[in-house]
Order: sequence, then structure tokens, then C-alpha cells
Amino acid sequence: MSSAPLLQNAVGLENFGHSLKRVAYVFRPQRTDELPALFEQARAAGLTIGLRGSGRSYGDAALNTGHIVLELGALTRILDWNAETGVITAEPGVTIEQLWRHALPHGWWPPVVPGTMFPTLGGCLAANIHGKNNWQAGPIGEHVVQFTALLPNGQQVTCSPQENSQLFYAMISGMGLLGIFTSITLQLKKVHSSHVRVTAWTQPDMAGMLAAVDANKDEDYIVGWLDAAARGRSLGRGQLHRATYLHAEDNAPQQTTLDLPASILGIPKGVLPPLMAPFVNNFGAGLVNMAKYTADRWLHNNKTYLQSLVEFNFLLDYIPGWERIYGRNGLVQHQSFVPAAAAESTFREILKLAQRRGLPPYLAVLKRHRPDKFLLSHAVDGFSLALDFRVPSQPARLVSLAEEMDAIVLANGGRFYFAKDGTLNAERARAYLGAEALASLQALKAQTDPDNILQNDLYRRCLAN
Repeated sequence: MSSAPLLQNAVGLENFGHSLKRVAYVFRPQRTDELPALFEQARAAGLTIGLRGSGRSYGDAALNTGHIVLELGALTRILDWNAETGVITAEPGVTIEQLWRHALPHGWWPPVVPGTMFPTLGGCLAANIHGKNNWQAGPIGEHVVQFTALLPNGQQVTCSPQENSQLFYAMISGMGLLGIFTSITLQLKKVHSSHVRVTAWTQPDMAGMLAAVDANKDEDYIVGWLDAAARGRSLGRGQLHRATYLHAEDNAPQQTTLDLPASILGIPKGVLPPLMAPFVNNFGAGLVNMAKYTADRWLHNNKTYLQSLVEFNFLLDYIPGWERIYGRNGLVQHQSFVPAAAAESTFREILKLAQRRGLPPYLAVLKRHRPDKFLLSHAVDGFSLALDFRVPSQPARLVSLAEEMDAIVLANGGRFYFAKDGTLNAERARAYLGAEALASLQALKAQTDPDNILQNDLYRRCLAN
């Protein structure tokens, strides 16, 4: 294979938040047996390879400026499926959507899903994604039976918690820096219905939100939505959603085809982004947050209802292209993970700081977490707060705010999540990952990737020596 197919396909790529625009040589393999030759080609050309699934990372994990990007979204075969046990084996380009559409008619559901159904399985493992059930289910890596991978050194390996376990716990969470998943075997969750029972209620402040999430952490799902514009005694107020799986004896709804609604409040979803855009500013977002909290408190408090698993889990997919309403500079998400004892003071300080800087977040999501064994783990025994920021006309203001928020999080024993991050630097990454984890990553990389072929912009920003 000549170098032409790689070097003649330089195209522009963006992150999910559209805040970063980069150019790379993009190649889209159709079969996993094409991958060894691509490694050789990159090595001969003196180029590095970055991996990309569906490009849903908020940061630069799926960008590799000036080098090669392998888009693995065409590797979408289901290789094996056991409808009795719920064990499925798939190629890395299979999306969460493809997975649940394949399994739900047989009574199985992905055990962990993000807020969108479009990421690929390979990307989900690389970031070790979590969902609204992290305390109960852990990250997706805990449900991986085994995977096979091609390493840049030419080896093809099989990894599980028992076999090649060090590489197993490093490649899952390793952001595509150690090898390429070629097949993933996952244990799905048995469900008796396509629906869950949801209870919604409000809390008037941050302390109430944290206490309520903690009290419900053993439920199947628990998530909080904060009014990030509230101030004073109301700082951190919001609504919570608790959801539980239904049982066979509940005579629960059974549907094999589940799609998100085509309209919201009778308005076709396609026309919503232009209607939303005028509110994507400090005044408008504050008004919307206040109106939503007021309506939730007085009209929907302590409301229980049935909702499909699809509708409950994939809120980010309700309005296609919603992220573009943030404008030409895009959006940045800052997600921090803080031990339980420090969460209230840390999150209050972060929100007040953002408000003082005139850069309040427009969306704020609260979750409960537990530790895990993966090498580049973001998890703590505590809470996470994900904040969506519009990138201002002077982006340096937001970069400066992110640095200040990071310092607050680190001072309180917190951690970060590379799938969402776009502003960390190597010093702050070292501060939360620790010298031992970084030394392990570099030692494994020296074994699996001695020529340092697998790189991306995130690696050069935060992890390279």
C-alpha cells in the first residue's frame, strides 16, 4: 500500500463542541485487517496516528493536528450475539445506538451509556464512559468481558481482567494511546421492559441537591440538573431524576422500536435550534434556568411517570445539532470529580467564581460516582459536576476561568475526565493522575508502541513526557 491514500486526504476536523478546528490526514478503514499496513505506512512517513470514532469528545481526544486520523466508524459488524446470556461481541465502530437497537428486542440493554447514543464502543472504552448509574454500575469498562486489540508493535492481543490484565485496565481509559480495539465483548443488562419508572423532584440549594443524590445513589439511575444562574441561598438549586428498572410483574410496556419524539411541546425538532439561539447568552440562559426550575418546583414536583430507556438516557440527542446554537466559537465543558466531603464547598466556589467572571455555565449536571481500577481513571467516591460554557469572543477569558476552577478542584482532591476536557495542561494532569499512573502509562507505551505512533492532540497537551 502506498502512502497516497493517507496523504491525499487532509481534511478539516472539529471536536464535538466546535471550539477546536484542526486539519489532519483522515483514513477510514473498512476492515480490521487493513490496520497493520496503516501502522507501517505511518511509521515510514514519520507520522503519528490518532484514533477517532464518531467524534463526540468535547475536547481534542479525537484530533491529531497535521498527522493521521483513523476514523473507525466503518467497523460496525456484530461478530457474535447470545440472546440468552446477553453477551455481545462487536467491532469498535458499533455505536451505542446500534447496540441497543440490536439487543433491546431480546430484553437486554447496554449496562452503561452516556447522554448520547452516537459514540462508538471503541471510543466508549477508550474514555471509559460513565452514565447516570455510575454508583450502581460503575464505568463501562467493568462490563467488558474481554477485548482483542492490535498494538503498534504488530502484536494482536486478547485482554480481560484475568488475561493481560495490566493492559486491559490501561487500554480501557487509555484514550487510544496504546492500541486499537478490534473486537469488544460486553455483558449487557437484562431488562424486563423498554421503560423505567422516573420520579422528578426539586431541591432549593446545593446542600439539598447533594444530599438527595447521595440518598438515592443505590437506585438504578440518579441525576441532578442545576440552575447554574441561581445565586445566594439558592445557589446550586435544581431538579433531580431518579429512575428504576421495571420488573416482569409490573406489566410494563414492551416496545422493540423506540425513537426519540419528532417534536417537543408540539414544535418540530428541526426548527428548535433557531428558536433557542436567542437565549444562548447570559441573560437568556439565566431566564430559561429560572423558568425551568420554577416550573419543575410548582408544576412537576414529586411527579412519577414511565419513560422509555431511550428517552431517559439520551437527553443530548433530543435536538439534533443543539451544540451549534452556542455560536461560531462553540462550547467547552468543564467536568470535575470531587470527593463527597469536599463537594459542596468546591462546587459552590466554582459556580460563584464563574458568575463573578461573567461566564456562567448554561447547563449543569450533577452525578454520584465511585472509584474504579482503571489506569487513567477520573472517578472518586464523590460527585461530578459538568458545566457547559459558551466560548466568548475572547476565548482567553474562558481558558483563564478553567485554570482557576482546576486549581479549586485539585486543592480539594478532585479529578478530571479526558473525554470532556479541552483546557488541562500537563502540570494539572500530573497533579491528579499521580506519578505512578503516568509512569505505568509510559512503560506500557514503550512496550506496545515503541515508536510512539499512537498520539493525539490530548496526548501532546497533557500526557507526553
